[in-house]
Amino acid sequence: MTSFLIIDDHPLFREALGNAVRLALPEARIFEAMSIEDALHILTAEQGEGIDLALLDLLLPDATGFSGFLRLREAHPRLPVAIVSSEEDQRVVREALELGAAGFLPKSLSKRELAQSIQGVLNGSVSVPKDFVATSQRRRAEASKALEVKLRELTPQQLRVLDLLRRGYPNRQIGQELQLAESTVKAHITEILRKLGLFSRNKAIMEIGKVELPDPKARPYARADRGRPQ
Repeated sequence: MTSFLIIDDHPLFREALGNAVRLALPEARIFEAMSIEDALHILTAEQGEGIDLALLDLLLPDATGFSGFLRLREAHPRLPVAIVSSEEDQRVVREALELGAAGFLPKSLSKRELAQSIQGVLNGSVSVPKDFVATSQRRRAEASKALEVKLRELTPQQLRVLDLLRRGYPNRQIGQELQLAESTVKAHITEILRKLGLFSRNKAIMEIGKVELPDPKARPYARADRGRPQ
């Protein structure tokens, strides 16, 4: 029996997604979560392997942008996760796919179209909006190389903050992990965004998902980090 996890905080849309799933697979088991925390509890109870596909809304009470998606991937890397969103901007779709989403399903689809897209994802296809145009491999490679150069400008502590940021950690939890005040974490993030030429933490999360972060221990500490907790 195929099992689904629907993660959306709107009851009407959870119901609509459930109806689309049942149209595709009438005998499917469906679990519902209103937040990432709820979803993680369900996945733990089902041991992760019991869920065949998660359908995730990007806007949740405890997640914005791709932070929820990244938390799911961090905890359950083998779980296929398809984004179901009212956001249809091509840049957002492209980022989702580059981060490893199993598909991107617009909420504007009809029930039948959603059912077809869900079935396609289960069959191994990557479902995307009809008007989506993929970025060329060459452009992606050039952008990744430019980002890697900018990452070398970060201090070791900034790299640690960035690593936790891309895993979906909120500022308070980053501070707890690194023994830093929350105000210090915010200052680090502001400086990280400036050095990388990015305008928001969500954009940073999306961009950093494309590359491998340098190891903070692989080079001498920058002057700003000396004497701080490692």
